[in-house]
Amino acid sequence: MVVIVGGIIVIVSVLVGFTMAGGKVAALIHLSEFITIGGATLGALVIMSPIKVIKDLIRGILQTLKGSPFGKGMCAELFKVLYTLAKLVRQEGLLALDVHVTKPEESALLQQYPKIAKNHHVSHFLCDSLAMIIDGSVESGQLRGWLDEEIKVVEREHHTATGALAKTADALPGFGIVAAVLGIVVTMQAIGGPVDEIGYKVGAALVGTFLGILMAYGFFAPLAARMEALGDQEILFLKALAVGVIAINDGVSPKDVVTRARRIVGTDCRPNQAELRDMYT
Repeated sequence: MVVIVGGIIVIVSVLVGFTMAGGKVAALIHLSEFITIGGATLGALVIMSPIKVIKDLIRGILQTLKGSPFGKGMCAELFKVLYTLAKLVRQEGLLALDVHVTKPEESALLQQYPKIAKNHHVSHFLCDSLAMIIDGSVESGQLRGWLDEEIKVVEREHHTATGALAKTADALPGFGIVAAVLGIVVTMQAIGGPVDEIGYKVGAALVGTFLGILMAYGFFAPLAARMEALGDQEILFLKALAVGVIAINDGVSPKDVVTRARRIVGTDCRPNQAELRDMYT
């Protein structure tokens, strides 16, 4: 929603400023310019991005429009599930985790936390992490290394998708120039015609440059930056989850498990002491 509101502000500001200067909005609408710039941008994106990157990019953009799921509510569920799992291990041992790890969709414990259970990437990471410690033979240092490598894979894939979007933003002004040059070529063909017609065609050519720059710096580059920020939030969440699993493997108390994980997430997602007390009851 925030992204949509920001986009509306950009468009309205540009159009209002243009009309205040005496321009007419209709003068900015040239379908040929949109097709040239849009088609060239899409083609360049397809050329430089494998199918997986394109799919990740589409998912990332949709998620950016909806907003990050890794807010305070998600973090609260993470701390609750870590506390519950640590308490279960304290009472019944590590083997008690097996039924929840092998069939998480049938686990009554995990289903109590829908934000965790319904997020495929998070539930998969949680179950895979817990599966490593079930037999009780993994040292925490080794476990930390494994989980760090897994998180680096997620981070690398995310950076690849946002990088493709950022490179597309960098290319858009160039495609705007291409559209403008094509418009000038069309203008040259009508150089002997009426002045009004020549002026219209020159204006259409300049719209290509305008669109390329506006789309680059008004939409694509900010969208890539926001995707990067949301990706960083996801990585912090996974790191907090990893720290919690390592703490469970260390055999610390359920409260200490939550305390260790809580230090990793951003301050805006941390529960206060009153909320922690409610969590422990």
